[in-house]
Amino acid sequence: MSTLKEQLEHFPYRIILGSASPRRQELLKSLGFEFRVSPVKADEDSWPRDLKAEEIPLWLAELKSNSYKEDLEEDEVLITSDTIVWCDDQVFNKPANFAEGKKMLEALSGKTHQVYTAVCLRSARKHVVFYDVANVTFKNLKGEEIEYYLTHFNPYDKAGGYGVQDWIGFTGIKKIEGSFYTVVGLPVRHLYEELLKF
Repeated sequence: MSTLKEQLEHFPYRIILGSASPRRQELLKSLGFEFRVSPVKADEDSWPRDLKAEEIPLWLAELKSNSYKEDLEEDEVLITSDTIVWCDDQVFNKPANFAEGKKMLEALSGKTHQVYTAVCLRSARKHVVFYDVANVTFKNLKGEEIEYYLTHFNPYDKAGGYGVQDWIGFTGIKKIEGSFYTVVGLPVRHLYEELLKF
């Protein structure tokens, strides 16, 4: 019976991470798998508007996978992922500007919201799609805290207009129920298990 070290070192697939996110790259590297990065371009605003909650990132993770331009070899597996913030039956994607970011953070202030991250694993022969969810509770954010954060940390590449791993996470988040890494953007425990099964 092979050891875990052997399983990781001799993983039967060459992993391709279809994401430019340095956070996802860092998390996947920390799992112990070798991989190469090949970012996928897809229209993240194209999801059908009747989708709700986890249905949105599941659809987008598959869209990103299907947008990969190259044919996958027999020994390759592509990982694509998407994260959304869901609050009061509304999706909060990446804010386009300061005003949008301010509006988002004001809406999240003092409330509990959900962060859904979905992942698609695809090879030449099969694919698997799964998601994880975490509940995040913000304290009541002061106006000057929101403005300071948006001005100095430019979180315009992050769902909901914030990064749990930076200043607003340190000072504004009261509680997280679920995986911290799902909020960062990759449900690493779930991904690890799915890769070993794949």
